[in-house]
Amino acid sequence: MRLLDGIEIRPATEADVEAVFGLILELASYEELREEVAGDPDALRRTLFEQRAAEALLIEDAGEAIGYAIFYVTFSSFECRSGIWLEDVYVKPERRRGGIGRAVMEHLAALALERGHVRFEWCALDWNQPALDFYAGLGAKQLDDWTMLRLAREGIERLAGGRPGSGARPPQQ
Repeated sequence: MRLLDGIEIRPATEADVEAVFGLILELASYEELREEVAGDPDALRRTLFEQRAAEALLIEDAGEAIGYAIFYVTFSSFECRSGIWLEDVYVKPERRRGGIGRAVMEHLAALALERGHVRFEWCALDWNQPALDFYAGLGAKQLDDWTMLRLAREGIERLAGGRPGSGARPPQQ
């Protein structure tokens, strides 16, 4: 836990899933990507607390959820060590510019060091100049020579192409 003028940053619990999911919807709306949200609170609960595929922090002010962060462990083959990938960090717009975002990033950096990680990485939308400026102010470097790639569920199934357990059928000849 880390406190900043009454602000608490703590690990989210199962009881916080609805609040975290509500904040995810706020972030999606802010990023003009609300229609992309396919998950729901139950999927979030399973992922965080059954699969333990990621961790979440909840940011609160007097018990009110005002932000969150979701992160998970990555691996660098060049370093032969683990790192943290920050999937989301979100603070309600009316609560920004008061040091909360920096406190969350400091908290995650301390957690990375405590756990022996050698990298702390994330991405930002290229049009979100306030976020890019904020991250630059933290000392983060843009990796302009890398391009993010993704396969969504349909692409994963197509690529798996009927391998046992893939749930996909091989293409018809």
